[in-house]
Amino acid sequence: MQTMRLEVVDPDRCVGCQSCMFACARRQGEAGLTKTCIGVRSLGGMTRGFMVTVCRACPDPPCRRVCPAGALELRKGGGVKLNSARCLGCGLCREACLLGAVFWDDEINKPMICLHCGYCVKFCPHGVLALVKEEKENA
Repeated sequence: MQTMRLEVVDPDRCVGCQSCMFACARRQGEAGLTKTCIGVRSLGGMTRGFMVTVCRACPDPPCRRVCPAGALELRKGGGVKLNSARCLGCGLCREACLLGAVFWDDEINKPMICLHCGYCVKFCPHGVLALVKEEKENA
């Protein structure tokens, strides 16, 4: 089975332009940075670099394990998809993510988690992100 997964391939090349974040928000029909499933933050300016935070598509996601409503469903290839109708807005998923890759939509009080669509990749001018194909054997 072939799956696609977003990957931070070269974080040292990130200049903090946030183009990936704007692209993610645009894909969701939003402007600005409040509704994005990817994060870029400074580690102390241009000399210290930037950190890019995106869901790493865990095979056994801790965010899913703690969801009391079963609103996070496994995604083929790892990671999760949100079933918004089941979500209680409790925030346990956000707390459980070790990477801080569960972002929050304050307007609807629900998580925003990367779907690994790869839309942001083409807007990164420095090749920091890539959508990689993974071959997984059926066990």
